[in-house]
Amino acid sequence: MAEKNFTSVTEFLLIAFADCPEWALPLFLLFLSIYLITLLGNTGMIILIWVDHRLHTPMYFLLSHLSFMDICYSSVTVPQMMAVLLEHGTVLSYTRCVAQFFLFTFFGSIDCYLLALMAYDRYVAVCQPLLYVTIMTQKARLGFMAVVYIAGLFSALVRTVSAFTLSFCGTNEINFIFCDLPPLLKLTCGDSYTQEVVIIVFAIFVIPACMVVILVSYLFIILAIMQISSPGGRAKTFSTCASHLTTVSLFFGTLIFMYLRDNSGRSPQEDQVVAVFYTTMIPMLNPLIYSLRNKEVKEALRKILNRTKLS
Repeated sequence: MAEKNFTSVTEFLLIAFADCPEWALPLFLLFLSIYLITLLGNTGMIILIWVDHRLHTPMYFLLSHLSFMDICYSSVTVPQMMAVLLEHGTVLSYTRCVAQFFLFTFFGSIDCYLLALMAYDRYVAVCQPLLYVTIMTQKARLGFMAVVYIAGLFSALVRTVSAFTLSFCGTNEINFIFCDLPPLLKLTCGDSYTQEVVIIVFAIFVIPACMVVILVSYLFIILAIMQISSPGGRAKTFSTCASHLTTVSLFFGTLIFMYLRDNSGRSPQEDQVVAVFYTTMIPMLNPLIYSLRNKEVKEALRKILNRTKLS
């Protein structure tokens, strides 16, 4: 029976924000504005890092990949949100839902691993400054990025296979803005214990594992900063990590709230608000955080603007 229910599902109906149809157009325009700012900000950050030789350092190399991931991450979900709002519900084929879920997980996992790698980069820069150039070589950076992308691919495959070997029955309506795990689990029936355990264990491994790397790195960074005698030196050293800490707090805070909390008593509206934040707001905020709080980025941007005015 479970197999019959599973194979009979050929499409899903996204019906997010159906209770507030009057908000459809304002939310559509809001998401469109956020998406355009996200594309502009992250593309601008990549171009800025590419054209300014002062930004050809390991930290900005990793930041350029983070910006690229934010573009991809946002592009997988935000256009879908806008379609749901504009059409007051959107039908997705089973294959398209699987593809969206896989890509969303792939880019989201890479974001997690990248933020952990960026924390390690800051640890080496602050705690091992004399060895920084020899540790974070171009070859090492490329090797790190290869591991990050392979780990992201593995994470997405495990999570997607586990999610879509579940049996779906009853309604195929997803009260959500895209094909994500929490709303899909609500449509399951039959014996799904093994798959759910794999999904939960994997989520518990990926998110906390990245957080452990980040926390341990910043523990050593804080200890190193405390040993600096000059208050100005401490402030300058910590300022190099402030942007990354802000991004980490926003990204992992919302992921923990979404995926590692108790499912009981959760409303679809609450999940949708959280999902909107980490799929639209965070990719938009990241380039702003790194440009507003980073002296080198601001100087590079000022140089480009001055050159444009003179030409």
